[in-house]
Amino acid sequence: MKKKILQSEVNAFLTNEKIMSRLQEEKDHLKKRKHKIEWTERTWNPSAGCTKISSGCQNCYAETMAKRLQGSGVVGYENGFEFNTVPSRLNDPLKRKKPTVYFVNSMSDIFHADMPEEYLDKIFEVITNTPHHTYQILTKRADRMLQYLSQRHIPKNVWLGVTVENKQQGLPRIDKLRNLPASVKFLSVEPLIEDLGDINLRNIDWVIVGGESGNRARPMDKQWVLNIKQQCFAEDIPFFFKQWGTWGEDGIKRNKKLNGKKLEGKICQQYPKIIEQQFHRDNSGEY
Repeated sequence: MKKKILQSEVNAFLTNEKIMSRLQEEKDHLKKRKHKIEWTERTWNPSAGCTKISSGCQNCYAETMAKRLQGSGVVGYENGFEFNTVPSRLNDPLKRKKPTVYFVNSMSDIFHADMPEEYLDKIFEVITNTPHHTYQILTKRADRMLQYLSQRHIPKNVWLGVTVENKQQGLPRIDKLRNLPASVKFLSVEPLIEDLGDINLRNIDWVIVGGESGNRARPMDKQWVLNIKQQCFAEDIPFFFKQWGTWGEDGIKRNKKLNGKKLEGKICQQYPKIIEQQFHRDNSGEY
């Protein structure tokens, strides 16, 4: 009887050791992930909903997500993808002490035509009052961005970006961005739906490129991507290739995870120097 009890105790101890070992492995994995910079760390949506204004909006992921959130009863999506401010989320960054990189309005556009200027002022007041955070602001409404920010001080913790999906609508946005005194000025060339040709990259700090996802995604040609990469390298501008999306490098449609993010067999994800300094990482662009 005594031997059986001892054996059961040994088995329990060994089982516990295995569990603890697995937990420790998971903790170590999470620690490593904390030091790896992703596109962003958290999203902050003080407004929700949007309106389609360009070719890049055709297969909007946020519109699809908004319908799901509406069905779940999430605040801000009572009317689906209709634009509205969400005051209950306005002060969220003030509650977080840990320095965080926020992607502002991943489900909307901060410079939407229906955004009240008084509420926009409140958004930037929160940004100003949380200098320990970093805010990535991406817009397709470059005209209002320029009109609003050219009359105001831009906080140092703001990165400004515009979407550049094509020549006709995307490239003109760069001119509205390039002379604004933001710490980081970036281009989100996603979804890239045509060859952009020659791009004026003066005063641009970062270029992010990616293909479209979803069942209705439009293909992205490899040469379009290489054209941008070559221009970035020629002007010493960090180039970040995010993903192929639904259409792979080989032109075959499949799950975006299977298509991955390698360009010519390599991962090319570079960051501006300010990010290197802030997060203490190298800029080799390869993992």
